[in-house]
Amino acid sequence: MDGTAIIIILAIAGVASVLLFAIKGILDQLPDVFDSFRRARDAWKRLKEEQDEAAKPDDTEEPPPPVTVPADDEEPPAAA
Repeated sequence: MDGTAIIIILAIAGVASVLLFAIKGILDQLPDVFDSFRRARDAWKRLKEEQDEAAKPDDTEEPPPPVTVPADDEEPPAAA
């Protein structure tokens, strides 16, 4: 073997080791990413529930009386 073949083999081994190191780093971060996603999803659900509860009308409050509009053929009530 000449020197060029040894250099190529060492270069391939170096690239492979860097690639494995990068893959290990990504795989080590995945549990944290999944935990963050779960926390964000839970916070989003809580926010939507709070908005839904705030949008519901309060049952203790009475609705305003209906406004009656006289039809065109009816006469308006006489003022006293």
